[in-house]
Amino acid sequence: MKPSTLPAPAAAEGAALEVEGLRVELRTPSGTVRAVDDVSFSVRKGRTLALLGESGCGKSMTALSIAGLLDPVAEVTEGSVRVSGTDVLRLSPAGRRKLAGPGLSIVFQDALTALNPVQPVGRQLAEPFRIHRGLSRREAKEKAIELMTRVGIPEPRLRARSYPHQFSGGMRQRLLIAMAVALDPDVLIADEPTTALDVTVQAQIMRLLRDLQTERDMAIVLITHDLAVVAQRADDVVVMYAGNVVETGPVHEVFAHPRHPYTKGLLDSVPEHAVRGRPLPAVPGSPPELSAVPSGCVFQARCPLAQERCAQERPHLVSVGASRSAACHFSEELDRV
Repeated sequence: MKPSTLPAPAAAEGAALEVEGLRVELRTPSGTVRAVDDVSFSVRKGRTLALLGESGCGKSMTALSIAGLLDPVAEVTEGSVRVSGTDVLRLSPAGRRKLAGPGLSIVFQDALTALNPVQPVGRQLAEPFRIHRGLSRREAKEKAIELMTRVGIPEPRLRARSYPHQFSGGMRQRLLIAMAVALDPDVLIADEPTTALDVTVQAQIMRLLRDLQTERDMAIVLITHDLAVVAQRADDVVVMYAGNVVETGPVHEVFAHPRHPYTKGLLDSVPEHAVRGRPLPAVPGSPPELSAVPSGCVFQARCPLAQERCAQERPHLVSVGASRSAACHFSEELDRV
């Protein structure tokens, strides 16, 4: 594995979550493909880091690797994932179960499938307190009702007896968030937490996550392709493409002055940049299939700066500022595009 060339913040001392050199491979009928390739980043308590990119770029695969929830056909082949200093990839199954909840928790994008359809929600919310804290059934139930109140479920004592399908999409997402933060985790992964919700409910859910983060001093890894959510809610951003990290840095700096053509293409495609009567700007083409990722730069086929060197040599993340990095041979020329 090549030595890391990330700037210092990627290995920040005291980070709640540190991912270093993560590689994930998938076994497919046509052979083994690499879905995540040498991904590194870190996030401290109280801060939000966004994993940004198009569908299929490796964001959710990275999150599932961190949480230990990969399908049997997927395997972490290299790297480390440290939660408050503990490398979770080296833990036994029992050790990972003990860490899940107080150390690391995850909010999925589809609350209806993430919640157990045949158990009342109050029982589901109470379960972590019984397993990890050893509370009695009555004590755990009261903790569940407190959580439901905190996340804005009306009439929580009555609704605790209801089943997931009896709640709206926004209320189910609130319940899932309540379950995820029940044991005050050091790190919360939010995987597209507002998918399929209307704009008003999306804003409420993101506000709830922010408030809970402030109260509990959690580190949040936010997985999304929504540029507006990243701009409003994240402190730092990791831009991914074809399983690779192509740019990192503070959100306001990356969005104001992108140093990778893919990042710039994403930002230019925001509708507010459109001109009436002209096509909406977009990154041309589509991401490569995992079985056909080029040996050089992974973005070369869609890049306006691509040259012969890009086809021959894969650029690695290098520092492009005090707290930023980018993987592009010609990032200095990006302002001319």
